[in-house]
Amino acid sequence: MATVHGHCDPRFTAVKTALQTHLTSGAELGASIYVDIDGAPVVDIWGGHADRAHTRPWTDRTIANIWSSTKAVTALAALVLISRGQLDPHERIATYWPEFAAEGKQDVLVRHLLSHSAGLPDWDRELSSEEKYDIPFAAGLLAQQKPRWTPGEAFGYHMVTMGHLVGELVRRITGKTLKQFVDDEIAGPLGADLQIGAREEDWGRCAEMVAPPMPPMPPPAAAAAQAKPEDGEKKAAEDGETKKEAPKKPMPPPPSALVDKSNTPAWRLAELGAANGHSTAAGLARALSAVTLGGTANDVALLNPSTVDLVFEEQAHGKCLVTGLPMRLGVGFGLTGADTFAAWFPEQEGRIAFWGGWGGSIVIMDLERRMTIAYVMNKMEMTVLGNERTKEYVRAVYEAVKGTA
Repeated sequence: MATVHGHCDPRFTAVKTALQTHLTSGAELGASIYVDIDGAPVVDIWGGHADRAHTRPWTDRTIANIWSSTKAVTALAALVLISRGQLDPHERIATYWPEFAAEGKQDVLVRHLLSHSAGLPDWDRELSSEEKYDIPFAAGLLAQQKPRWTPGEAFGYHMVTMGHLVGELVRRITGKTLKQFVDDEIAGPLGADLQIGAREEDWGRCAEMVAPPMPPMPPPAAAAAQAKPEDGEKKAAEDGETKKEAPKKPMPPPPSALVDKSNTPAWRLAELGAANGHSTAAGLARALSAVTLGGTANDVALLNPSTVDLVFEEQAHGKCLVTGLPMRLGVGFGLTGADTFAAWFPEQEGRIAFWGGWGGSIVIMDLERRMTIAYVMNKMEMTVLGNERTKEYVRAVYEAVKGTA
């Protein structure tokens, strides 16, 4: 039977118990959970297996693909440059990247990009995996596109493009790729076990990602009834979209196809700042605790206080044009709100920022409690912000904190 290992403060025993329960039942294959308060770990636990064949135990050194939780690290990279005065959130992107001004994007601001409101949620044509992995090429295509909406007036999840766009800004300003910058300026100084992509020497400790099951399809009659021609026109009008027909794209592959791809050398060698970060829960929390603790973590000053304040300046609030989900966004991160997809968070008040990854991984920065929570796993569910296990662990953490207040 899989056993939970690591350190857990007695106040947080419910978190350890929940992980053990899910490992025993098979709901969880392998996972790590890390919680620090005031920079000190109160939960640092892990258990299960790193592969579906149950041949490799999950250890404190197991790293997993954290999907869109990578965006939290990429946002942190941008915030570091803002703190250093090298990047201005209110400046035009074209100031740093002149080619970006093409097709009417000359007034798109850095803060628009960091709040998914830049109007470039995808490429105008379907790119092959190899093309997406070629960061300069794929970023160059985005620089030549027209925005899908007026930047700053609406928002839509930049699911993959966020990494390319912020990464190109980092490269233009520093001469380093996003991966190099994260290694040199964030992970290295903080002693955080995280990286964009995964170095070949680390493949032996990469968890095998396991795809979520396909969501049930509606019966044909129900699907036909739901697909009314006028619905598309009505939605476009409500969202303020133009009548220009969106480019037709092939049906997306099943989840298993993309997840299987994430277990390949090509994926791990790529530098996708929106999707292929590899980390332990401890590594993710140690990096983002720089936000939680006001800019300084592990005696390393990454951010200044005004940059931390910037995170909580609301940039967008409403329905995402890409996912249809209600969101509230600051600069670089999601913000809580009872009317958003983060409504399940046990606490809604105060300065709380977060981001999560497809399948269930998450990092939460609660500045009121000076607490950072991170969860990393390999058995995925079809969700964008926390699976049911994520929610149980987070609730257990907050119940423990309330019980000791």
